[in-house]
Amino acid sequence: MSALRHRIGAVLRETPSPSPSTRDRVPNNGEEVQLVPVSKLEGLATKRRSKRRSWFIFGLGGLVGICLALFFANRQEVINLEGLIDFNLESFLDVIPAGIVKDAQDITKAERDAVNYDSFSVGLHLQAQGVSAHHPVIMIPGVISTGLESWGTGDKSRQYFRKRLWGSWSMMRALVLDKGSWKQHIVLDKTTGLDPPGIKLRAAQGFDATDFFITGYWIWNKILENLATIGYDPTNAFTAAYDWRLAYMNLEVRDRYFTKLKSYIETAHKTTGRKTCLVSHSMGGQVLFYFFKWVENPRYGNGGSDWVDKHVDSWINISGCMLGTAKGVPAVLSGEMKDTAQLNAFAVYGLEKFLSKEERASIFRAMPGISSMLPKGGNAVWGNMTWAPDDVSSPTKNASYGRFLSFQQPKNTSLIPPTNLTIEEALNYLFTTSEDWYSDQVQHAYSHGIAHTTSQVEANENIPRTWLNPLEARLPLAPNLKIFCFYGIGKPTERGYFYKHSTNPLHPNINLTIDTAYTSDSASPHSDAAAVDHGVIFGEGDGTVNLLSTGYMCTHGWRKIKRYNPANVSIKTYEMPHEPDRFNPRGGPNTGDHVDILGRSSLNDLILRIAGGKGDLVEENVVSRIREISERVGIRDEE
Repeated sequence: MSALRHRIGAVLRETPSPSPSTRDRVPNNGEEVQLVPVSKLEGLATKRRSKRRSWFIFGLGGLVGICLALFFANRQEVINLEGLIDFNLESFLDVIPAGIVKDAQDITKAERDAVNYDSFSVGLHLQAQGVSAHHPVIMIPGVISTGLESWGTGDKSRQYFRKRLWGSWSMMRALVLDKGSWKQHIVLDKTTGLDPPGIKLRAAQGFDATDFFITGYWIWNKILENLATIGYDPTNAFTAAYDWRLAYMNLEVRDRYFTKLKSYIETAHKTTGRKTCLVSHSMGGQVLFYFFKWVENPRYGNGGSDWVDKHVDSWINISGCMLGTAKGVPAVLSGEMKDTAQLNAFAVYGLEKFLSKEERASIFRAMPGISSMLPKGGNAVWGNMTWAPDDVSSPTKNASYGRFLSFQQPKNTSLIPPTNLTIEEALNYLFTTSEDWYSDQVQHAYSHGIAHTTSQVEANENIPRTWLNPLEARLPLAPNLKIFCFYGIGKPTERGYFYKHSTNPLHPNINLTIDTAYTSDSASPHSDAAAVDHGVIFGEGDGTVNLLSTGYMCTHGWRKIKRYNPANVSIKTYEMPHEPDRFNPRGGPNTGDHVDILGRSSLNDLILRIAGGKGDLVEENVVSRIREISERVGIRDEE
């Protein structure tokens, strides 16, 4: 192999690199910056490269591919990808002519810039209007978006020390080449819900923990760039990353997460003399709501009933799944991956390609934090077998969103379930048929009900498992707190499913699967009420979280039901229609997608205004049916 590499290197060194004189150069602070000529970019789609260069690259790629295949196959019928562990891609790139590498980098950068609108433009615009850093900002990310890195030093963990096993290319490498070890590291102990013996994964910290999922796939990066433009830096802006796999109380038990978050807020207030602006996304909204209950309680945070009012100016709740999300159910019920992985298609591909449905269901169940997003409120919120508050028209007998799981009548009536299920019934079925360790952990950590009276809400002040459910726990007694709910609308979002019984011997412990034979074009009982695509019924939302979940509490529950907001905290809602740029893979500056909305221009504008002390000028924008839907939800004020 070494001799082969030397021969390839000798051939490649004979290929001349492009002359520096052929590139445009402009001065920049005394340095020379190389630019790709405009003529080259314009001609990428029409001009062919020279035949000599094209045939050379084609021949080189074929030669190297054959050599690598022969080397790693090692007389085996099937190539073992674990042989690639010791392959050093960087050393291979060293022998490729610098000109070819540079051209590829230039083209890649040009394509990336073409779809990457100016992240700093929002901040520069507001800076010109006099908006500057005012309130300290603390950001609480959503589920899956925080990287997890290994700190174990045992025999099976040393190779991954301080490498991210979630949220990096190291994750994909481990998943492909060492799947068994990756699974051992990523799941939690089924008995304790904490670290398995000999394993130690922790949430990455700092801005690097949440700015990108993997290289090139931004999450919070655009918000950070715009915050920096108006004067924010690590002295007045922080991220409070957490291990999203843990049940909420275990965040405190293992990592002292809520104690640290309380300290961050108190320190920011003490050093600046100003209250804090808290910015949460997705599951981070539930975590923060739970924190408000924890910090007030004398048995836990012991901050007192006025702590939030003294330390927090505003809570910016972005895409908050306050009532859970329908797509959380199939993830833990049957390991389904039809749009159930919240982030990018690359991560979904990895799970689909290398993990079976049974493995996926087992992994999701062994992450109790994921189950915090199961739907809350039961039939009163999500509907019964013939009715749901968000039905798009007068429902027929079989065409309501309330029928959450639809089954073909099984020939064997002994199969369970024999009938269709509402969301409330689906959760009962999940907890009844799943392993005892899973149902015990989830039902001990979370509650999915409704408190219909003030006395019930007050009693729940001492029941931690109700603290993430805004239908059972009230907002803090903070009359000066301002809550801003920002979320996307107009993107088809999973609302129900057609299921069928499965007898696949490869999945002996999973007896249900989504019935992909059902589509809107088939004789579907839902076809007159909602879109159906390969067994998935779609409704209104941001592509991940249903409108009922993002909008109900913000437009109705906290505004019209006194027991949930006794201090009359100010609530403003700003909906953002999904208007994607079809040429931008992330949707562009007007996307309403659950994750990509973090790069939306209008969202960044609103965040900066609120952080800059101009939140009072933010106006509401409600354009969906959420107010009409909320009036139909079966929850009423006592008065």
